[in-house]
Amino acid sequence: MSDNSEAPGTPSAAPAGGTTPGPQPEPLRFFGTTWVDHDGGYGLRRAGVTVGSLVAAVAACFVLRFAYQGLEIAEVGSLVGMLVVLMFAICSAIAFRKTWEGFTRRPADPAQDDRLRGLKSIGFIGSLLAYFFRSLQEAPGEKLRRAEYETALDRYTKRRSSRTGNPAARKGTKGKRSGRR
Repeated sequence: MSDNSEAPGTPSAAPAGGTTPGPQPEPLRFFGTTWVDHDGGYGLRRAGVTVGSLVAAVAACFVLRFAYQGLEIAEVGSLVGMLVVLMFAICSAIAFRKTWEGFTRRPADPAQDDRLRGLKSIGFIGSLLAYFFRSLQEAPGEKLRRAEYETALDRYTKRRSSRTGNPAARKGTKGKRSGRR
């Protein structure tokens, strides 16, 4: 969440030459900042992401099927074939879980998340399926970013409202000195 930088795709209501004061929404992949007000083709983008992630997952399954058939043609044995299927199934399950968790909360340990990048690459079908199922409900990551954005807006408005007015003009201020300059 950036406090003063304008995110791409955000309409500018700022004075000429400046940015809008206050926090700016963080853009989502494929959606930019259209998730804030559900404008700018948000519905079409969500439909496109939903269909696209499902098509990509199905295509990936076909690619894996061709790879498995290549193993059968090479006659590597049933143990190797079983291990390959098991590896992709486990990696896909872990990738699904980690991708799904990434839509609901920030990783507690980003270094751990980086270490799992290879495993998530192997289980890319799980990540694609998580993206598909989440896009049926909302833009993937929208709920997390919306909560962060609204919290930042609340903090910003509280901070701004507590600073309004001239503090010297307030009545009953403590520490007022009489007659000295």
